Amino acid sequence: MTSPTALNAARRTSDLRALGDGGPVDVVVIGGGITGTGIALDAATRGLSVVLVEKHDLAFGTSRWSSKLVHGGLRYLATGNFGIARRSAVERGILMSRNAPHLVTAMPQLVPLLPSMSTSSRALVRVGFTAGDGLRRLAGTSAATLPRSRRIDARRSAELSPTVRREGLDGAFLAYDGQLIDDARLVTAVARTAAQHGARVLTRVSASQATGTSVRLTDELTGESLDVTARAVINATGVWAGEVDSSIRLRPSRGTHLVFDAATFGNPTAALTVPIPGAVNRFVFAMPEQLGRVYLGLTDEDAPGPIPDVPEPTPDEVAFLLDTVNTALDTALTTADVIGAYAGLRPLIDTGSGHTADVSRDHAVSESANGVVSVIGGKLTEYRYMAEDVLDRAIALRGLSAGPCRTRNLPLVGALANPVATLRSPVELPSSLVARFGAEAPNVIARATCARPTERVADGIDVLRAEFEYAVTHEGALTVDDVLDRRTRIGLVAEDRSRVVGVAEEMFAAR
Repeated sequence: MTSPTALNAARRTSDLRALGDGGPVDVVVIGGGITGTGIALDAATRGLSVVLVEKHDLAFGTSRWSSKLVHGGLRYLATGNFGIARRSAVERGILMSRNAPHLVTAMPQLVPLLPSMSTSSRALVRVGFTAGDGLRRLAGTSAATLPRSRRIDARRSAELSPTVRREGLDGAFLAYDGQLIDDARLVTAVARTAAQHGARVLTRVSASQATGTSVRLTDELTGESLDVTARAVINATGVWAGEVDSSIRLRPSRGTHLVFDAATFGNPTAALTVPIPGAVNRFVFAMPEQLGRVYLGLTDEDAPGPIPDVPEPTPDEVAFLLDTVNTALDTALTTADVIGAYAGLRPLIDTGSGHTADVSRDHAVSESANGVVSVIGGKLTEYRYMAEDVLDRAIALRGLSAGPCRTRNLPLVGALANPVATLRSPVELPSSLVARFGAEAPNVIARATCARPTERVADGIDVLRAEFEYAVTHEGALTVDDVLDRRTRIGLVAEDRSRVVGVAEEMFAAR
Protein backbone atom coordinates (compact mmCIF):
# COMPACT_ATOMS: atom_id res chain seq x y z
CA MET A 1 0.00 0.00 0.00
CA THR A 2 1.34 3.45 -0.94
CA SER A 3 1.87 5.74 2.04
CA PRO A 4 -0.15 9.00 1.95
CA THR A 5 3.07 10.82 2.84
CA ALA A 6 5.06 9.43 -0.10
CA LEU A 7 6.30 11.92 -2.68
CA ASN A 8 7.77 10.46 -5.88
CA ALA A 9 7.75 10.75 -9.66
CA ALA A 10 4.57 8.68 -10.04
CA ARG A 11 2.60 10.82 -7.59
CA ARG A 12 3.92 13.97 -9.24
CA THR A 13 2.67 12.77 -12.64
CA SER A 14 -0.71 11.81 -11.20
CA ASP A 15 -1.12 15.15 -9.41
CA LEU A 16 -0.19 17.15 -12.50
CA ARG A 17 -2.69 15.20 -14.57
CA ALA A 18 -5.46 15.71 -12.02
CA LEU A 19 -4.64 19.41 -11.83
CA GLY A 20 -4.97 19.73 -15.59
CA ASP A 21 -8.32 17.96 -15.60
CA GLY A 22 -9.81 19.62 -12.53
CA GLY A 23 -11.44 22.90 -11.59
CA PRO A 24 -10.14 25.74 -9.43
CA VAL A 25 -8.20 25.13 -6.24
CA ASP A 26 -8.37 27.14 -3.05
CA VAL A 27 -4.69 28.01 -2.71
CA VAL A 28 -1.62 27.90 -4.94
CA VAL A 29 1.66 28.35 -3.06
CA ILE A 30 4.73 29.33 -5.06
CA GLY A 31 7.99 28.26 -3.42
CA GLY A 32 9.14 24.96 -1.87
CA GLY A 33 11.27 26.23 0.99
CA ILE A 34 10.37 26.08 4.66
CA THR A 35 7.88 28.95 4.44
CA GLY A 36 6.10 27.64 1.35
CA THR A 37 5.82 24.09 2.63
CA GLY A 38 4.64 25.47 5.98
CA ILE A 39 1.86 27.41 4.23
CA ALA A 40 0.85 24.32 2.24
CA LEU A 41 0.62 22.26 5.43
CA ASP A 42 -1.41 24.92 7.24
CA ALA A 43 -3.80 25.28 4.30
CA ALA A 44 -4.30 21.54 3.84
CA THR A 45 -5.00 20.98 7.54
CA ARG A 46 -7.61 23.75 7.50
CA GLY A 47 -9.52 21.82 4.84
CA LEU A 48 -8.43 23.88 1.84
CA SER A 49 -7.40 22.39 -1.48
CA VAL A 50 -3.78 23.41 -2.02
CA VAL A 51 -1.11 23.09 -4.66
CA LEU A 52 2.52 23.88 -3.93
CA VAL A 53 4.88 24.42 -6.86
CA GLU A 54 8.66 24.71 -6.76
CA LYS A 55 10.81 25.44 -9.82
CA HIS A 56 13.69 23.31 -8.53
CA ASP A 57 13.59 20.94 -5.55
CA LEU A 58 12.32 21.14 -2.00
CA ALA A 59 14.70 23.28 0.10
CA PHE A 60 16.65 24.25 -3.01
CA GLY A 61 17.25 27.84 -1.86
CA THR A 62 17.91 29.51 1.48
CA SER A 63 16.19 26.77 3.48
CA ARG A 64 19.12 24.37 3.07
CA TRP A 65 21.87 26.90 3.77
CA SER A 66 21.11 27.79 7.41
CA SER A 67 23.15 27.07 10.55
CA LYS A 68 20.72 24.21 11.34
CA LEU A 69 19.72 26.10 14.49
CA VAL A 70 16.24 26.68 15.85
CA HIS A 71 17.07 29.92 17.63
CA GLY A 72 15.32 30.89 20.83
CA GLY A 73 15.47 34.59 20.00
CA LEU A 74 18.17 35.70 22.46
CA ARG A 75 19.92 37.85 19.87
CA TYR A 76 16.71 39.79 19.19
CA LEU A 77 16.13 40.36 22.89
CA ALA A 78 19.58 42.00 23.07
CA THR A 79 18.58 44.44 20.31
CA GLY A 80 15.30 45.33 22.00
CA ASN A 81 13.01 43.39 19.66
CA PHE A 82 11.05 41.56 22.33
CA GLY A 83 8.30 40.47 19.91
CA ILE A 84 10.59 38.41 17.67
CA ALA A 85 12.51 37.11 20.69
CA ARG A 86 9.39 35.81 22.40
CA ARG A 87 7.88 34.36 19.21
CA SER A 88 11.16 32.60 18.40
CA ALA A 89 11.28 31.04 21.86
CA VAL A 90 7.65 29.92 21.57
CA GLU A 91 8.12 28.45 18.09
CA ARG A 92 11.32 26.69 19.15
CA GLY A 93 9.39 25.05 21.98
CA ILE A 94 6.60 23.98 19.61
CA LEU A 95 9.10 22.35 17.25
CA MET A 96 11.03 20.61 20.01
CA SER A 97 8.05 19.30 21.95
CA ARG A 98 5.21 18.84 19.44
CA ASN A 99 5.92 19.31 15.72
CA ALA A 100 9.34 17.71 15.26
CA PRO A 101 10.96 16.45 18.47
CA HIS A 102 12.72 13.83 16.33
CA LEU A 103 14.47 16.48 14.21
CA VAL A 104 15.27 19.16 16.83
CA THR A 105 17.37 18.47 19.90
CA ALA A 106 19.10 20.57 22.57
CA MET A 107 22.54 21.75 21.48
CA PRO A 108 25.04 22.89 24.13
CA GLN A 109 26.75 26.19 23.25
CA LEU A 110 30.05 26.88 24.96
CA VAL A 111 31.50 30.38 25.30
CA PRO A 112 35.11 29.99 26.52
CA LEU A 113 36.30 32.52 29.08
CA LEU A 114 39.70 33.50 27.70
CA PRO A 115 41.95 36.42 28.65
CA SER A 116 40.97 38.23 25.44
CA MET A 117 37.36 38.45 26.66
CA SER A 118 36.81 41.59 28.71
CA THR A 119 34.98 41.72 32.01
CA SER A 120 32.15 43.69 30.40
CA SER A 121 31.82 41.14 27.58
CA ARG A 122 31.65 38.32 30.10
CA ALA A 123 28.96 40.13 32.03
CA LEU A 124 27.00 40.75 28.82
CA VAL A 125 27.09 37.07 27.87
CA ARG A 126 26.08 35.97 31.38
CA VAL A 127 23.17 38.42 31.43
CA GLY A 128 22.18 37.30 27.94
CA PHE A 129 22.16 33.63 28.88
CA THR A 130 20.12 34.39 32.00
CA ALA A 131 17.64 36.29 29.81
CA GLY A 132 17.57 33.28 27.49
CA ASP A 133 16.59 31.09 30.43
CA GLY A 134 13.79 33.54 31.13
CA LEU A 135 12.62 33.38 27.51
CA ARG A 136 12.60 29.60 27.68
CA ARG A 137 10.41 29.66 30.79
CA LEU A 138 8.15 32.32 29.30
CA ALA A 139 7.67 30.13 26.23
CA GLY A 140 6.71 27.19 28.43
CA THR A 141 9.67 25.02 27.39
CA SER A 142 10.82 22.76 30.21
CA ALA A 143 14.39 22.48 31.44
CA ALA A 144 14.17 18.79 30.55
CA THR A 145 13.85 19.84 26.89
CA LEU A 146 16.34 22.73 27.08
CA PRO A 147 18.63 22.68 30.13
CA ARG A 148 19.40 25.86 32.07
CA SER A 149 22.56 27.83 31.35
CA ARG A 150 25.46 27.62 33.79
CA ARG A 151 29.16 28.20 34.21
CA ILE A 152 31.54 25.23 33.89
CA ASP A 153 35.22 24.80 34.74
CA ALA A 154 38.15 24.57 32.34
CA ARG A 155 38.37 20.77 32.51
CA ARG A 156 34.72 20.30 31.53
CA SER A 157 35.08 22.97 28.82
CA ALA A 158 37.91 21.02 27.22
CA GLU A 159 35.91 17.80 27.38
CA LEU A 160 33.06 19.39 25.42
CA SER A 161 35.33 21.28 22.99
CA PRO A 162 38.71 19.49 22.94
CA THR A 163 40.58 22.01 20.75
CA VAL A 164 39.67 25.09 22.80
CA ARG A 165 42.64 27.24 23.81
CA ARG A 166 43.90 26.09 27.23
CA GLU A 167 46.23 28.96 28.11
CA GLY A 168 44.41 31.29 30.46
CA LEU A 169 41.11 29.38 30.07
CA ASP A 170 38.90 30.29 33.04
CA GLY A 171 36.09 27.87 32.29
CA ALA A 172 33.15 28.72 30.08
CA PHE A 173 29.53 29.76 30.01
CA LEU A 174 27.31 26.92 28.77
CA ALA A 175 23.82 27.47 27.39
CA TYR A 176 21.45 25.48 25.16
CA ASP A 177 19.53 26.15 21.96
CA GLY A 178 17.65 24.01 19.47
CA GLN A 179 19.57 22.22 16.72
CA LEU A 180 18.11 20.61 13.62
CA ILE A 181 19.59 17.36 12.41
CA ASP A 182 19.21 19.13 9.05
CA ASP A 183 17.20 22.06 7.71
CA ALA A 184 16.42 20.43 4.36
CA ARG A 185 15.09 17.37 6.17
CA LEU A 186 12.69 19.61 8.09
CA VAL A 187 11.42 21.06 4.80
CA THR A 188 10.93 17.55 3.39
CA ALA A 189 9.06 16.46 6.53
CA VAL A 190 6.75 19.48 6.37
CA ALA A 191 6.09 18.89 2.66
CA ARG A 192 5.33 15.21 3.18
CA THR A 193 3.01 16.02 6.08
CA ALA A 194 1.21 18.49 3.81
CA ALA A 195 0.86 15.70 1.23
CA GLN A 196 -0.44 13.41 3.98
CA HIS A 197 -3.27 15.92 4.47
CA GLY A 198 -4.09 16.17 0.77
CA ALA A 199 -1.78 18.89 -0.60
CA ARG A 200 -0.33 18.46 -4.07
CA VAL A 201 3.42 19.07 -3.80
CA LEU A 202 4.98 19.56 -7.23
CA THR A 203 8.71 20.10 -7.69
CA ARG A 204 10.38 20.98 -11.02
CA VAL A 205 7.25 23.03 -11.79
CA SER A 206 7.70 26.76 -12.36
CA ALA A 207 5.10 29.50 -11.98
CA SER A 208 4.62 32.53 -14.21
CA GLN A 209 1.96 35.15 -14.99
CA ALA A 210 0.72 34.96 -11.40
CA THR A 211 -2.32 37.00 -10.37
CA GLY A 212 -4.56 36.83 -7.33
CA THR A 213 -6.76 34.25 -9.05
CA SER A 214 -4.61 32.39 -11.56
CA VAL A 215 -1.11 31.20 -12.39
CA ARG A 216 0.55 29.48 -15.34
CA LEU A 217 2.47 26.36 -14.34
CA THR A 218 5.19 24.81 -16.49
CA ASP A 219 6.53 21.31 -16.02
CA GLU A 220 10.30 21.87 -16.18
CA LEU A 221 10.83 18.22 -17.12
CA THR A 222 8.51 18.13 -20.17
CA GLY A 223 8.03 21.81 -21.04
CA GLU A 224 4.25 21.44 -20.91
CA SER A 225 2.22 24.28 -19.39
CA LEU A 226 -1.24 24.63 -17.89
CA ASP A 227 -3.21 27.50 -16.41
CA VAL A 228 -4.62 26.98 -12.94
CA THR A 229 -7.43 29.02 -11.40
CA ALA A 230 -7.15 29.61 -7.68
CA ARG A 231 -9.02 31.50 -5.01
CA ALA A 232 -5.71 32.69 -3.57
CA VAL A 233 -2.13 32.72 -4.89
CA ILE A 234 0.64 33.05 -2.29
CA ASN A 235 4.21 34.03 -3.13
CA ALA A 236 6.67 32.35 -0.73
CA THR A 237 9.79 32.42 -2.90
CA GLY A 238 12.13 34.07 -0.40
CA VAL A 239 14.95 36.04 -2.01
CA TRP A 240 13.27 35.53 -5.41
CA ALA A 241 9.98 37.16 -4.27
CA GLY A 242 10.57 40.18 -6.52
CA GLU A 243 10.42 37.94 -9.58
CA VAL A 244 6.78 37.18 -8.75
CA ASP A 245 5.86 40.68 -7.54
CA SER A 246 8.10 43.41 -8.96
CA SER A 247 7.02 45.89 -6.29
CA ILE A 248 8.81 43.93 -3.55
CA ARG A 249 12.15 45.32 -2.37
CA LEU A 250 14.49 43.00 -0.53
CA ARG A 251 18.03 43.38 0.74
CA PRO A 252 19.62 39.92 0.66
CA SER A 253 22.47 39.24 3.04
CA ARG A 254 24.88 36.35 2.59
CA GLY A 255 25.57 33.90 5.40
CA THR A 256 28.57 31.65 4.80
CA HIS A 257 29.60 28.43 6.56
CA LEU A 258 32.73 26.29 6.30
CA VAL A 259 32.68 22.50 6.62
CA PHE A 260 35.33 20.53 8.54
CA ASP A 261 35.95 16.95 9.52
CA ALA A 262 34.82 16.80 13.16
CA ALA A 263 38.21 15.30 14.08
CA THR A 264 39.78 18.67 13.24
CA PHE A 265 37.93 20.04 16.28
CA GLY A 266 38.59 16.94 18.39
CA ASN A 267 35.07 15.53 17.79
CA PRO A 268 33.33 18.11 19.98
CA THR A 269 29.97 17.58 21.67
CA ALA A 270 29.21 21.29 22.13
CA ALA A 271 29.16 24.21 19.75
CA LEU A 272 32.17 26.44 20.31
CA THR A 273 30.76 29.97 20.44
CA VAL A 274 33.36 32.67 19.78
CA PRO A 275 32.74 36.43 20.15
CA ILE A 276 33.59 38.45 17.04
CA PRO A 277 36.37 40.87 17.99
CA GLY A 278 35.11 44.45 18.07
CA ALA A 279 31.44 43.48 17.77
CA VAL A 280 28.72 43.44 20.41
CA ASN A 281 26.45 40.40 20.65
CA ARG A 282 27.82 38.74 17.51
CA PHE A 283 29.50 35.34 17.48
CA VAL A 284 30.71 32.63 15.16
CA PHE A 285 29.78 29.03 15.92
CA ALA A 286 31.67 25.79 15.33
CA MET A 287 28.82 23.29 15.52
CA PRO A 288 29.06 19.48 15.57
CA GLU A 289 26.82 18.07 12.84
CA GLN A 290 25.73 14.78 11.32
CA LEU A 291 28.06 12.72 9.11
CA GLY A 292 31.03 13.48 11.38
CA ARG A 293 31.32 17.12 10.41
CA VAL A 294 31.59 20.53 12.04
CA TYR A 295 30.03 23.60 10.41
CA LEU A 296 31.69 26.93 11.15
CA GLY A 297 29.57 30.02 10.58
CA LEU A 298 28.38 32.52 9.96
CA THR A 299 28.83 35.77 8.11
CA ASP A 300 26.31 38.55 7.50
CA GLU A 301 27.26 40.47 4.38
CA ASP A 302 25.35 42.55 1.85
CA ALA A 303 24.68 40.59 -1.36
CA PRO A 304 23.46 43.11 -3.96
CA GLY A 305 22.80 42.32 -7.60
CA PRO A 306 21.16 39.37 -9.38
CA ILE A 307 20.13 36.45 -7.15
CA PRO A 308 22.16 33.31 -8.00
CA ASP A 309 20.59 29.87 -7.75
CA VAL A 310 23.52 28.75 -5.59
CA PRO A 311 25.41 31.54 -3.77
CA GLU A 312 29.15 31.14 -3.27
CA PRO A 313 31.30 32.03 -0.24
CA THR A 314 33.90 34.74 -0.82
CA PRO A 315 37.60 34.45 0.14
CA ASP A 316 37.15 37.34 2.59
CA GLU A 317 34.34 35.50 4.38
CA VAL A 318 36.43 32.34 4.61
CA ALA A 319 39.32 34.34 6.09
CA PHE A 320 36.99 36.11 8.55
CA LEU A 321 35.55 32.85 9.88
CA LEU A 322 38.98 31.23 10.27
CA ASP A 323 40.51 34.31 11.90
CA THR A 324 37.64 34.58 14.38
CA VAL A 325 37.52 30.94 15.46
CA ASN A 326 41.31 30.80 15.74
CA THR A 327 41.14 33.32 18.59
CA ALA A 328 39.68 30.52 20.71
CA LEU A 329 41.70 27.51 19.49
CA ASP A 330 44.98 25.98 20.67
CA THR A 331 46.10 25.27 17.11
CA ALA A 332 45.15 27.62 14.28
CA LEU A 333 43.09 26.27 11.40
CA THR A 334 43.90 27.11 7.78
CA THR A 335 42.10 26.79 4.47
CA ALA A 336 43.76 23.37 4.11
CA ASP A 337 41.49 22.13 6.91
CA VAL A 338 38.31 23.22 5.09
CA ILE A 339 36.66 20.28 3.28
CA GLY A 340 33.56 22.12 2.05
CA ALA A 341 31.69 25.42 2.22
CA TYR A 342 28.27 26.86 1.54
CA ALA A 343 26.49 30.21 1.49
CA GLY A 344 22.85 31.23 1.66
CA LEU A 345 20.98 34.48 1.14
CA ARG A 346 18.65 35.82 3.83
CA PRO A 347 15.52 37.48 2.38
CA LEU A 348 15.72 40.64 4.51
CA ILE A 349 13.21 43.44 4.05
CA ASP A 350 14.98 46.48 2.58
CA THR A 351 15.03 49.23 5.21
CA GLY A 352 17.42 51.36 3.19
CA SER A 353 20.46 51.64 5.44
CA GLY A 354 22.65 50.09 8.11
CA HIS A 355 24.62 46.85 8.30
CA THR A 356 22.64 43.75 7.34
CA ALA A 357 23.36 42.26 10.77
CA ASP A 358 21.22 45.06 12.22
CA VAL A 359 18.30 44.70 9.79
CA SER A 360 15.16 43.26 11.39
CA ARG A 361 14.49 39.53 10.92
CA ASP A 362 10.75 40.20 11.14
CA HIS A 363 8.49 39.22 8.26
CA ALA A 364 5.83 41.11 6.33
CA VAL A 365 2.71 40.12 4.37
CA SER A 366 1.69 42.22 1.37
CA GLU A 367 -0.76 42.13 -1.52
CA SER A 368 0.35 43.13 -5.02
CA ALA A 369 -1.70 45.28 -7.35
CA ASN A 370 -2.87 42.15 -9.19
CA GLY A 371 -3.82 40.32 -6.00
CA VAL A 372 -0.88 38.00 -5.28
CA VAL A 373 -0.30 37.71 -1.53
CA SER A 374 3.40 37.63 -0.62
CA VAL A 375 5.26 36.83 2.57
CA ILE A 376 8.80 38.19 2.82
CA GLY A 377 11.54 38.33 5.42
CA GLY A 378 11.36 36.20 8.53
CA LYS A 379 13.52 33.37 9.81
CA LEU A 380 13.40 29.58 9.77
CA THR A 381 12.44 29.22 13.44
CA GLU A 382 9.23 31.18 12.86
CA TYR A 383 8.14 29.42 9.66
CA ARG A 384 4.98 27.98 11.25
CA TYR A 385 3.92 31.34 12.68
CA MET A 386 4.64 33.05 9.34
CA ALA A 387 2.55 30.47 7.49
CA GLU A 388 -0.36 31.00 9.88
CA ASP A 389 -0.09 34.77 9.50
CA VAL A 390 -0.05 34.86 5.70
CA LEU A 391 -2.80 32.25 5.40
CA ASP A 392 -5.03 34.14 7.84
CA ARG A 393 -4.53 37.21 5.63
CA ALA A 394 -5.30 35.32 2.40
CA ILE A 395 -8.42 33.72 3.92
CA ALA A 396 -9.71 37.12 5.01
CA LEU A 397 -8.91 38.83 1.69
CA ARG A 398 -10.52 36.11 -0.43
CA GLY A 399 -13.37 35.11 1.87
CA LEU A 400 -12.26 31.49 1.92
CA SER A 401 -14.15 28.98 4.02
CA ALA A 402 -11.50 27.38 6.23
CA GLY A 403 -11.09 25.92 9.67
CA PRO A 404 -8.77 27.29 12.34
CA CYS A 405 -5.01 26.82 12.24
CA ARG A 406 -4.04 23.37 13.52
CA THR A 407 -0.28 23.35 13.08
CA ARG A 408 0.66 24.38 16.62
CA ASN A 409 -0.02 20.85 17.87
CA LEU A 410 0.48 18.89 14.64
CA PRO A 411 3.22 16.22 14.62
CA LEU A 412 5.20 16.02 11.39
CA VAL A 413 6.07 12.83 9.57
CA GLY A 414 8.60 10.97 11.72
CA ALA A 415 7.28 12.32 15.03
CA LEU A 416 6.06 9.52 17.26
CA ALA A 417 2.54 11.01 17.44
CA ASN A 418 2.10 11.19 13.65
CA PRO A 419 -0.41 8.48 12.63
CA VAL A 420 1.62 7.07 9.71
CA ALA A 421 1.80 3.30 10.05
CA THR A 422 5.21 2.18 11.32
CA LEU A 423 6.48 -1.13 10.01
CA ARG A 424 8.72 -3.53 11.86
CA SER A 425 12.37 -3.35 10.86
CA PRO A 426 14.10 -6.68 10.19
CA VAL A 427 17.34 -5.33 11.66
CA GLU A 428 18.53 -3.16 14.54
CA LEU A 429 18.33 0.50 13.52
CA PRO A 430 21.48 2.64 13.43
CA SER A 431 21.28 5.75 15.62
CA SER A 432 22.10 7.93 12.62
CA LEU A 433 19.05 6.61 10.76
CA VAL A 434 16.79 7.28 13.75
CA ALA A 435 18.22 10.79 14.08
CA ARG A 436 17.23 11.59 10.49
CA PHE A 437 13.88 9.76 10.31
CA GLY A 438 12.59 9.46 13.86
CA ALA A 439 9.71 7.01 14.27
CA GLU A 440 9.68 6.47 10.51
CA ALA A 441 13.16 4.89 10.55
CA PRO A 442 11.86 1.27 10.53
CA ASN A 443 9.92 2.02 7.32
CA VAL A 444 13.10 3.03 5.51
CA ILE A 445 14.47 -0.48 5.97
CA ALA A 446 11.21 -2.40 5.73
CA ARG A 447 10.14 -0.78 2.45
CA ALA A 448 13.53 -1.13 0.77
CA THR A 449 13.73 -3.20 -2.41
CA CYS A 450 17.30 -2.33 -3.40
CA ALA A 451 20.22 -4.72 -3.02
CA ARG A 452 22.03 -4.64 0.35
CA PRO A 453 19.70 -2.02 1.90
CA THR A 454 21.44 -1.90 5.29
CA GLU A 455 24.91 -1.44 3.79
CA ARG A 456 26.48 2.03 3.98
CA VAL A 457 26.68 3.97 0.73
CA ALA A 458 30.45 4.21 1.25
CA ASP A 459 32.98 3.42 3.95
CA GLY A 460 32.99 6.07 6.66
CA ILE A 461 29.67 7.64 5.61
CA ASP A 462 26.84 6.64 7.96
CA VAL A 463 24.06 6.76 5.37
CA LEU A 464 22.45 3.48 4.28
CA ARG A 465 21.66 2.45 0.73
CA ALA A 466 18.03 2.17 1.81
CA GLU A 467 18.04 5.91 2.62
CA PHE A 468 18.99 6.73 -0.96
CA GLU A 469 16.13 4.55 -2.21
CA TYR A 470 13.68 6.08 0.26
CA ALA A 471 14.63 9.56 -0.96
CA VAL A 472 13.43 8.49 -4.43
CA THR A 473 10.36 6.48 -3.43
CA HIS A 474 9.05 8.58 -0.51
CA GLU A 475 10.83 11.94 -0.29
CA GLY A 476 10.30 13.38 -3.77
CA ALA A 477 13.89 13.19 -5.02
CA LEU A 478 13.84 13.34 -8.82
CA THR A 479 17.57 13.67 -9.51
CA VAL A 480 20.89 12.51 -8.11
CA ASP A 481 21.53 16.05 -6.86
CA ASP A 482 18.27 15.95 -4.90
CA VAL A 483 19.53 12.86 -3.08
CA LEU A 484 23.08 14.04 -2.42
CA ASP A 485 22.52 17.74 -1.77
CA ARG A 486 19.17 17.91 0.03
CA ARG A 487 17.83 14.54 1.24
CA THR A 488 21.31 13.85 2.55
CA ARG A 489 24.15 16.39 2.88
CA ILE A 490 26.89 14.16 1.51
CA GLY A 491 27.29 16.53 -1.43
CA LEU A 492 28.77 19.29 0.75
CA VAL A 493 32.12 17.50 0.53
CA ALA A 494 33.21 16.97 -3.08
CA GLU A 495 35.32 13.90 -2.32
CA ASP A 496 32.44 12.21 -0.51
CA ARG A 497 30.06 13.09 -3.34
CA SER A 498 32.28 11.38 -5.91
CA ARG A 499 32.34 8.21 -3.79
CA VAL A 500 28.55 7.82 -3.61
CA VAL A 501 27.21 9.27 -6.85
CA GLY A 502 27.12 5.81 -8.44
CA VAL A 503 24.90 4.47 -5.66
CA ALA A 504 22.43 7.34 -6.18
CA GLU A 505 22.39 6.68 -9.93
CA GLU A 506 21.68 3.02 -9.21
CA MET A 507 18.50 3.93 -7.31
CA PHE A 508 17.12 5.87 -10.26
CA ALA A 509 18.11 3.20 -12.77
CA ALA A 510 15.99 0.72 -10.81
CA ARG A 511 12.78 2.76 -11.11
